[in-house]
Amino acid sequence: MSEQVASPTSRNNLQGRVAALWTRPETVIEDIQRVMELAGYTQALPAGVNTLLKINISWHHYYPACSTTPWQFDGVTGAMLQAGWQPQQLIPAQNSTVVVDPKVGSVRNHLVSVADKHGLEFVWLQDSPTKWITYEPSGEMLCLPQIYPDGIQIPAMFVGKNAIHLPTVKTHVFTTTTGAMKNAFGGLLNLNRHWCHARIHEAIVDLLTIQQEIHPGLFAVMDGTIAGTGPGPRCMRPVVKNVLLASADQVAIDAIAAKIMGFDPLQLDYIRLAHEKGLGIGDPREIEVVGDEAIAHEDWGFQVGDTFASRGQKAIYHGWLKPLEKLLLQTPIVPWSYAASRLYHDIFWFPLVGRKRADKIRTQTGWGRLFDTYQ
Repeated sequence: MSEQVASPTSRNNLQGRVAALWTRPETVIEDIQRVMELAGYTQALPAGVNTLLKINISWHHYYPACSTTPWQFDGVTGAMLQAGWQPQQLIPAQNSTVVVDPKVGSVRNHLVSVADKHGLEFVWLQDSPTKWITYEPSGEMLCLPQIYPDGIQIPAMFVGKNAIHLPTVKTHVFTTTTGAMKNAFGGLLNLNRHWCHARIHEAIVDLLTIQQEIHPGLFAVMDGTIAGTGPGPRCMRPVVKNVLLASADQVAIDAIAAKIMGFDPLQLDYIRLAHEKGLGIGDPREIEVVGDEAIAHEDWGFQVGDTFASRGQKAIYHGWLKPLEKLLLQTPIVPWSYAASRLYHDIFWFPLVGRKRADKIRTQTGWGRLFDTYQ
């Protein structure tokens, strides 16, 4: 592959463009490659540059709409190899959280089999070989310097590499929707990123500012084959929607995803703030949708809601427990909150509610049958 860098002009020409396609299990791999082409991925991503495939593992269980799908990972990798990247230049990466084990999640969500198929090696950012460096952004920061007064720590290996985000279309208890922009949360920040939840919208915007400084190229492929409505990113109701989105504009793809889920993008602070800062286009009236344009006019009527766990978290971040936030989440007693979350999600909710929903998708839909072929 020849060394070349896409010009800023060519990448700016992709701002405000979102590709959207209807898909089905039988054609999804080809459709992913087509949606990437429509969104201009070879213009957005400088050739010859190592590229992070920032997967999203929101849970260590298989739960539809929660995490990157195997066909999403497979289709994006195939498109990159077809365009000339070599397997060693593609780096699937993910960090853990205090309540989610991504290594277990990569197996249960059948991502390991895709990596093996293409000869890729995962980088688990929580592991000791990963070097974290203090980064001083040149762009305006909204909150991260206040949250991390000792310095913003990012993985050294991220600097100078392209990044492709692989989120799903789903709702979120803290941000209403989640997608390409928030997907950086599980890569650029280390285990203490839960400190950001009280100012999550501003933190997401700060991370996009950093990404645009450190990555030569940025791109996103969002999987809406099965979307999630309800108190995401875990306790949602999965709904088959058969949609794929792709864009070099992280703000625009999140705006279109929010719109088709039934929300006004500019009422979501993280999209509005990024739009106002010029980090992308968040106003759907200014976004060009190519491919199956009718998708942009969908309204799925999704809602968010809360769980017992999220109500407790919101009380700490924004409610009556706010004065105790640092004590509860930034002192040696913090493991209590991890244990409470795991108890609720893994011991109570998933066995009693989530597993039945996952099994229904797995046994009664074409997407479930496709999922099982990746074992």
